[in-house]
Amino acid sequence: MRKLQFSSLLLLALAATGIAYYKGISLSSLMTDKDAGKATFIPINSKHKPGRLNYASVQPLLESRCASCHAGFDAPCQLQLTSYEGLQRGASKQPLYETRLHAIPPSRLFIDGKSTEDWRKQGFFAVLNEKANFPELNLNNSLMAKLLVLKRNPPLPDNGNALDPDHSDDCPTLAEFADFQHTQPFAGMPYTLPNLNPSEQETLLNWLQDGAKNSLPPVLSEPALAEIGKWEQFLNDTTPAMQLTARYLYEHLFTGHLHIKDQAANEFYRLVRAKTPPGQAIEELDNLHPFTAPAIGQFYYRLRPVTETLADKTHAVYELSDGKMARLKALFLSPATTVAQPPDYATTPYAQPFSSFKDLPVAARYQFLLDDAHYFLSTMLKSPALNSQEGANGFRDQVWIAFWQPRTELNAQTNQFLSANAPFLRLPTASGESGGFAEWFELKSLQQQYLANKATFTETVLLNNQAIDLKQLWDGGGSNDNALLTLFRHNDNASVVKGLQGKTPDTAWVIDYPLFERLYYLLVADFNLYGDSAHHLNTRLTLSLLRSEAENNFLHFLPKAVRPAVHASWYPDLGNRWLGVFSTPDFANQSESAVSYQSQDYPHELLGKLPKIVAPLPIAAANPPALPAPCPQEPCTQASVPEPIVAVPVPTPLPDPQFDGFIAQLNALKGSEITALPEVSFLRITTATPDQDPVYTLIRNRYLSHVGVMFDDGQGWQADKDTLTVLPGLVGSYPNQFFKVASEQLPDFANQLKQAQTDTAMAQFYNKYGVARNDPQFWASYDSFNQKHRDGRPENRGVFDLSRYGWR
Repeated sequence: MRKLQFSSLLLLALAATGIAYYKGISLSSLMTDKDAGKATFIPINSKHKPGRLNYASVQPLLESRCASCHAGFDAPCQLQLTSYEGLQRGASKQPLYETRLHAIPPSRLFIDGKSTEDWRKQGFFAVLNEKANFPELNLNNSLMAKLLVLKRNPPLPDNGNALDPDHSDDCPTLAEFADFQHTQPFAGMPYTLPNLNPSEQETLLNWLQDGAKNSLPPVLSEPALAEIGKWEQFLNDTTPAMQLTARYLYEHLFTGHLHIKDQAANEFYRLVRAKTPPGQAIEELDNLHPFTAPAIGQFYYRLRPVTETLADKTHAVYELSDGKMARLKALFLSPATTVAQPPDYATTPYAQPFSSFKDLPVAARYQFLLDDAHYFLSTMLKSPALNSQEGANGFRDQVWIAFWQPRTELNAQTNQFLSANAPFLRLPTASGESGGFAEWFELKSLQQQYLANKATFTETVLLNNQAIDLKQLWDGGGSNDNALLTLFRHNDNASVVKGLQGKTPDTAWVIDYPLFERLYYLLVADFNLYGDSAHHLNTRLTLSLLRSEAENNFLHFLPKAVRPAVHASWYPDLGNRWLGVFSTPDFANQSESAVSYQSQDYPHELLGKLPKIVAPLPIAAANPPALPAPCPQEPCTQASVPEPIVAVPVPTPLPDPQFDGFIAQLNALKGSEITALPEVSFLRITTATPDQDPVYTLIRNRYLSHVGVMFDDGQGWQADKDTLTVLPGLVGSYPNQFFKVASEQLPDFANQLKQAQTDTAMAQFYNKYGVARNDPQFWASYDSFNQKHRDGRPENRGVFDLSRYGWR
């Protein structure tokens, strides 16, 4: 204690007498003459006993507070506070979402830099003290400490609109902080949210004062190590068929978080390519895309533990088990699979899955995707490609999805067709240096040729010149709950859930194998976040082509005579065809539909028939939740199914049946009655037993007369036709609003929501039921929703992101 007091006095004395150096440290790094009157000096906590805190001591706090914004690829200033490595790396002034003429170097945490020195060379600057380990310097050379202290005074203003969300990407260095704290007095951390409580802030500052020490890495259990060894042995088998299979699996699982069944719920792994063989420390290769040739000849597939805090926006779980391994062997390593020699890696700057994997049975590849369709759609929707308004506006707000039936007996013919059409199935250049609009027009022309060839193949081979019927849709094999999905777009992000949820939409997708594969490669394997703006634009425009293809597959099941009119009704504005994005199908070359109709509302009648293609799955509870009419399934949610089909058995959250009437009332709201709601709201109904309080997601589905027009934020939005979908549990990674309603206040909540159509009425509604950014109970609400999410889905432990939370 005496030593700490003495050192503090000595440092102040040296500063007061103008001495410029102390133990080799330039005091100008703390307070220059220019900024002497402006900079904030942080005194040490003399009561704190050093040596007791390490990263493990503060990790729960960083996870529950800091990771709510500073996680993943869209973290402000690229400052990822989800791991010690992220803290060491620091922050960057280089935005990842910007208009740029050329690609920039990738900056993936854990991959593109192996040391702090590597990151400094790439332009990242420190947020921790990197000079001598001395308490005063540990605090005053720490940008993180200064931002925490800046939050103390002044407090968050009552009017959240006084804070500019764009300033979340103001990225001051330590040298710039003196000016920053005066120009941005409200920019302390957590930015635009309530301060940490005194105990939490003291813990973080004490840890920083001690030198921000790391903790020992977690140790995997012997059973986990045994399972890892089993999978690494399987993936690194040297037979040609297994080599090609492992390559296919890697290209489709490299972004996922793999969980081993029956192991700890918080243990996840990434499938990586590494220099080092199993049994040695993992040295991950840094290829930007999974389909590019590794820099070394011999490499190994490894399961690398995920050591950072999980964020829901990047967390898609694929489960490994003995049943899963048996399933993969049955699909890819059957006697029918013959691989003489795995092909070389492509030399083209884009993926070629239809050429690279032609020796693997087409039906096996497709069934692999279908088995876990929800997982693969999740990886697409959580891709950086869709994490913006411009990226996500290729979708409508609510889309039902079904899949074309796999045809094992037609493997040879389908493989021959795909091989012959591989040149027409290419995607935008993945290198990041795009060919601009010229490339996109070429891709559009190639797709039109493919669709013409596909129409002929479908009629003559897949349908054998017969009329199409609902038997052509995949039924899930009687036990798989991935057969029908619902996609929700939330303005600048999207999510997917199992089953056909919400009111009947206007459109739907039918996805076949070539389309499924191209959607995945376009949005995940092929997309380059660090690429130029032309690459991002071409990705987005190509997405419109693929969306149109999925919608046109759905049209094929309608009577031939009505298809043109239905298609035209989806895109009524001629102005949105400015690039010919919405390719009109060649209806004349399509066969008639054998689907029987009883009305002239063909699209909605067809949508109502979709649930009948799957066998009823076991009901998870005796009292299923109330659902909006006309809900196509009873119930709309499904229970988990046996191995080896489902990646993660996820129990569907079922609300207390006593609230069925209230939920049905909310589900019926539409148009002006939901004016007050943003895209995604989380609702908690408080009861006498808080640990059993039910939670729901309120999703506002905007009615858009068209989608896909770049830079058209309005998108033909007709708010009077908006609908509301209420789902049990929590859906969406970026909640826009929290609501907390006592069970006895539910009728009033619904009534006030309906009436909240003016600024005054909305303010009254939010003041009574909303949880504002500056609400003293904000963090308690946030914690409760994260806990409810974990309680209902133990393997899906990602925290929610608050960067898009409302400003009311």
